[in-house]
Amino acid sequence: MNYDLIYLAIICSSILLYLIALFSMIYQKRTPTSMMAWLLAIVLLPHIAVPLYFIIGVRKRARLKHKSMFEMQDIEISSSLSNNAVSGILQANGIPAPTKGNRYEFYTSGQRAFTSMLNHIRAAQHSILISTYVFGRDRTTRILLRELTNKARQGIEVKLLLDSVGSYRSYFFQKQFDELRAAGGIVVFFMPLLAFPLRSYINLRNHRKIYLFDRKIVLSGGMNLSAEYMSPDGMGPDEHFLEGRPSCSKQWQDLLFLIEGPAVFHYYQIFLADWNYATGEKSKPSPEEVPSTCGDTYMQVVPSGPDIRSDALYESLLSAIYSARERIWIVTPYFVPDDSLLRALIIAQHKGIDVKLITPRNSNHALADLGRSSYMRELEDVGVHVALYEERMLHAKAILLDSSGVMLGSVNMDNRSLFLNYEVATFAYSPGIIDEVESWMLGLLQHSSRNMQKVKVFRRFFENLMRIFAPQL
Repeated sequence: MNYDLIYLAIICSSILLYLIALFSMIYQKRTPTSMMAWLLAIVLLPHIAVPLYFIIGVRKRARLKHKSMFEMQDIEISSSLSNNAVSGILQANGIPAPTKGNRYEFYTSGQRAFTSMLNHIRAAQHSILISTYVFGRDRTTRILLRELTNKARQGIEVKLLLDSVGSYRSYFFQKQFDELRAAGGIVVFFMPLLAFPLRSYINLRNHRKIYLFDRKIVLSGGMNLSAEYMSPDGMGPDEHFLEGRPSCSKQWQDLLFLIEGPAVFHYYQIFLADWNYATGEKSKPSPEEVPSTCGDTYMQVVPSGPDIRSDALYESLLSAIYSARERIWIVTPYFVPDDSLLRALIIAQHKGIDVKLITPRNSNHALADLGRSSYMRELEDVGVHVALYEERMLHAKAILLDSSGVMLGSVNMDNRSLFLNYEVATFAYSPGIIDEVESWMLGLLQHSSRNMQKVKVFRRFFENLMRIFAPQL
């Protein structure tokens, strides 16, 4: 055996893979920061970084290789809003105009959210369609599965679409779904880890939370289905994080909102697109399924992710920050923005805009906390109000823009949510919901402190160094 030829073949193959990876980065028009992070990883750990790049490094996928791009349908009841920077940018990117005539409810209590979820499951007469990132194995999901199984036995259509990474415990131990499946319910995992692992693109996860009832009412927001987020008594699971992290025994601070009205149809379109990809079905929503008007709230539903041709959500956030005249209040558990978003917030602060960032003092991810610190210190140094929520883990996501709009949904202020995950957000443009979100944020501020902990030179150096790898967090 000629070992010299084998060695030469390995070297040539490695060089070819490096060049293909570099060509791919340039072809995808990656940001310089993201490209630098990958190139540094490839230089330092080539035999690990190159394979990882081909598994997790690609954002938008070709139609034949990955989940098809889909176009959302406008509906007759859509209504353009004049002089609204967010709505205009979204429509220019192919997102349907806001719908009028919606009713909403707003839940910041895990106990109230659970009660609402349970009541709507019990009241469903035709269908229950659920898509979530985390589906736990705890008392919360045991109760929900029992109720879903009862509805399936009554002949109600019950479909669960669960992310195989976020719900990995349920994915590897699926016995808990036996009774539901036997009753006629369908449980599907999005991009299952063990099916074609090199084609599963484990970095592109379905982070959307869509809970649809009879295709007329939807619950959405930041709450997954497990005891950390919602439960009958408002208490989380008994386990604890490592010392210094928030305790799970105290339920996380999060939010869920209900929509009834025409905007629900857009959530149904998104669910159906995800379901079709996961199952191979080819169902299409019918315009006849658009719910009737039942309120006075204007809402615009915005999907984001690899199945959307443009970065509509990201562009709308940038436009909103630059267009703000009074305030930009951000609630997010993880804050790892790209350079453009960070610079836009700094410019807004210099313009005299009231910029507030509300985030947990310690989140449930130590690495994310380390990665965000440099960005938060930079904002604090220019005078931005960086509020560190002290009570418990803050998992909610919301952005208040002047007095003209609010964004709610599953989207965090980090690169993963904005550029990699499948996400869904709702922009609301009516005073009632804006005022309610403002009151909730003011309540968070009352339980927050302002000053970040002072750190030594080495720690600050390490935090700044983490910015090189931040695009991959």
